[in-house]
Amino acid sequence: MAALFGARVRRLRTAAGLTQAELGALTHVVSTRITQIERASGAKPTLELARALDTALGADDLLVELWPYVYREAFPDWSRRFMEYSERAVAVREYAAHVVPGLLQTEAYARAVLKVGRTLGSEEQLEERVTVRMGRQKRLVTPDRPELWVVLDEAVLRRPVGGLPVMQGQLDRLTATGDEPHITVQVMPFDQGEHEAMGGSLTILTLPDGTEVAYTEGAHHGQLIEDPHEVRRFCLTYDRLRAAALPPLMSLDMIRCVREDNYRGANVPSRSERRRVAQEQLQQSGGRKLRGGGRRPPRPRPRP
Repeated sequence: MAALFGARVRRLRTAAGLTQAELGALTHVVSTRITQIERASGAKPTLELARALDTALGADDLLVELWPYVYREAFPDWSRRFMEYSERAVAVREYAAHVVPGLLQTEAYARAVLKVGRTLGSEEQLEERVTVRMGRQKRLVTPDRPELWVVLDEAVLRRPVGGLPVMQGQLDRLTATGDEPHITVQVMPFDQGEHEAMGGSLTILTLPDGTEVAYTEGAHHGQLIEDPHEVRRFCLTYDRLRAAALPPLMSLDMIRCVREDNYRGANVPSRSERRRVAQEQLQQSGGRKLRGGGRRPPRPRPRP
């Protein structure tokens, strides 16, 4: 993709009758940087430079649209394949152990998460990563948007990523998913104890042809699983997580309680109460009723 990007820049530059030095002057870089881009050598172009080149060459956003694919080449092969699968998926199921999944992050929360990455080299690179992450969320408002089901560990709600204001905004974003019929959020409370996915996060993607792939991720590594037998095992793990987590309405209430109580503790319904509500929901007819059923847990009493 870097070679394709460079070839397009060279063709557009030649058509415009510009030398590499002249194009460099228009985009505020040295001529050798233009040479590197056209030869697909050296550092990959930044998003800011791709925009400047697009404007200078009158590319009508062609270079800007190519840039994410050039950017993606910096990731390992398995990570790029996972990104490609994600863009085509008709259903996304995620268990998040540490942070809110990227598709539901606010911009401020995403910036706080991405700025602590080990591979971050500059403020400019941080902004590029935030832009890419926010861009992926656009698919949630398109006609072919995927069905998104997220199970959040309670730790995700309790950890004030980016500080209190950022976290409050993020919790507001999560509670707003209650109005979005294609998004379901559940919370795995601490009192549920140990479970199969404690070691990291898990994502399962359903593709248009019905096949599924799984992706597991830790702090500094990830693994794409495509073998059907292994994927089925992870699907079963995810189904168990959903069964153990709070029902959707109770989950949204817990998120609101954490938001309102400033992390001093939300009132979590007991296991027996959760089992009773789950049984009531299973007895209801209609798929979407499962999402909205259940009695709301009592609000925590004000502290003296």
